Amino acid sequence: MSANKILTADENIEILRAGFQYVMQNHPFGIDAHVILPDHLHFIWTLPDGDRDFSTRWRLIKSYFTRNFDAGYSPWQKKFWEHLIRDERDLMNHVEYIHYNPVKHGLVQSPVDWPFSSIHRYILDGLYGPNWGRSEPVLLDDRLGSE
Repeated sequence: MSANKILTADENIEILRAGFQYVMQNHPFGIDAHVILPDHLHFIWTLPDGDRDFSTRWRLIKSYFTRNFDAGYSPWQKKFWEHLIRDERDLMNHVEYIHYNPVKHGLVQSPVDWPFSSIHRYILDGLYGPNWGRSEPVLLDDRLGSE
């Protein structure tokens, strides 16, 4: 398996899904938006009131994946980027950044063409039209992803 396609291989998507389910049993959180790319991922989570422990959750998810990933090494970066959402506009900016990421990385022509994304749920829920990001590029704040 190519090192740059680790996360989106079918068997690894299942390991990642199982890892999230495993961690959520003892450390609950909601997933508001996500995209899983071949070599990295983006998520927006909502933690229970008063809980800000993203680090433990990520550590446990990464550990679960690595233990069940049959390659003999960890595919994870040492650190992750964490951003506390400030308001509704900030949330929408980050959701759009996440959903447009496969296009930004040249993986697909339209966000809806990427299978490993919450964009499909957003379309089903009527939050996006079915052609969101297809006909015109989505204008993103250049600071997103590096704050």
